[in-house]
Formats: sequence, C-alpha cells, structure tokens
Amino acid sequence: MSHPQQLIKKYTAIKTLPHVVTRLSKLINNENSTMKDFEDVIKTDPTLVVRLLRMVNSPFFGIRQPVDSISRAVAYIGMKNLQNIAVTDALKNIFKEERKSDVFSRKRLWLHCAAVSICSLMVAERIFGIDGDDAYLCGILHDFGLIVEEQVAEKPFLEACRACGATGSLPAYERQFLDTDHCEVGYLLTQDWGMPSAIQEAIRDHHTAAEDTDPTSLTGILQISEYIVGQFDYTPISGAKPQLSPSLTAHLQDNIDEFAVLIDDFPDEMRKTMEIYGS
Repeated sequence: MSHPQQLIKKYTAIKTLPHVVTRLSKLINNENSTMKDFEDVIKTDPTLVVRLLRMVNSPFFGIRQPVDSISRAVAYIGMKNLQNIAVTDALKNIFKEERKSDVFSRKRLWLHCAAVSICSLMVAERIFGIDGDDAYLCGILHDFGLIVEEQVAEKPFLEACRACGATGSLPAYERQFLDTDHCEVGYLLTQDWGMPSAIQEAIRDHHTAAEDTDPTSLTGILQISEYIVGQFDYTPISGAKPQLSPSLTAHLQDNIDEFAVLIDDFPDEMRKTMEIYGS
C-alpha cells in the first residue's frame, strides 16, 4: 500500500464524506436512476433537505410559487447541482472543525475552496459557454487532500505549510515532509468516491504546470480559477502562490477583456453563494 493510500485509510477510519454524498454520486452515474431514488437518499439527511429547499426558493432561481417538495426542488435545480449542494454542505461541516495553528486554518481553506468552485463555474459558463457543474465540483473538492493530511499527519503537514510560507510551493514541501501531496491524495479519494475520471485528473493535476494544458479542460479551468481567486487573497495558506501552465497564461492574456468582466463580477457572486452556505 502506497503512502497516500495509507493516509486515506487512516482518515476514513476517522471520518469521510457522508454516505448521502457517495450515494448521490453513484445515482448520477447510473442512467437507470429515478427521481424517487434521489428523493429517498435526500430524505435521510434533514440538513440537506433544508439547504436544498432554501436554495431553490432563493431569489437566484426567481420561482414565483414556493417549492416545498424534494422532487420538485430536484427537478428545478438538476441532479448534478443537487450533488454539488450535498458535497458543499458536507465539506463546510468538515472544514469548520478548527484546530489552532499558526500556519493553517480550516476556515481559510473552506473560503478558498468555495471561491475556486464559484470562479470555476463562472469561467466554464461565461468564458467557454459550457456546463459548469463539474467545474464547480472540481473547485469544491480540489484541496480536500489537505484536510486528510492535517488530520492524520498533522506534524509533518504543518512543517510543509511553514516551509511553503517562504516560497509558495506547497506540493513540493508536502512531498518532502509527507512523501505525497494533496493532489495525489485527492485524486485517490475521488476514485474511491466514484467521481468522473475528468474530475479525478483535474484534482491530480491542478498544481502541474504543463506546457499544453487545454484552457477548456477541467484542469485548465481549475488552474485559471485558483490564479484568479489568489488575486483576492483566497489562498489555502498565506503565502501560497498558484501556478499557471504557459498555455493558460497565454489564454488569459489573449482574452483579458472577458476575464476582466468576470473578475469584476466575482465578489458579488461570492457574496451571494456565501449567503446560502454561510462563511
């Protein structure tokens, strides 16, 4: 068993994503799933029911008549959006358990992941005109490996964070102190959770500065979004410096006007989402 697999085994012995999240993921990937299947899973999580109904009745959807049934709510927002709500809610609860540290804050990590997920959705839909559900899911999950490392290998993890503060290169120091990094841990976790392969690969590669990264790929969207939110200081660790593949730098430069509008709109989109999920 490899070292990252050992970390995951230790972590899942303590805590993992709620069963409702993994069950929803399996339903989404099963073409024979019915609306009743989704409703039966959602009913097992009262908090998720409240969040779902709160979201679908928010001004964002502009529905005139209040929605008070799970099946109607899912019909309005879509099954993939439902999965994103469930994952976001689960991660928020995991991230809020704070341990005192001079270099790492779960709240800061939560805000970073929320910001990247919102920005990824915006980049996918506004810049590339493609569905943003998977991009959002990548954004909210991409740094979950950091939580695993912090919980089961706290001392070497914090040493890596301290070293990162001087240079901004966290994965390099994770490999030095932990013999793995959060990208690899996250990749293996999303395999276990049955996430689509494109999401797995984007999480694995989101710190890899390759020469030919396609801007429209989930990896490209994730890297671009990390770079943008970094300009707002939504970084997982103070001093972290997100890297951009050369092809993505060129893409940003070639489309600077479109991205300037997106960047102007980002704070308001962040505020609206935080009103639903809380900061």
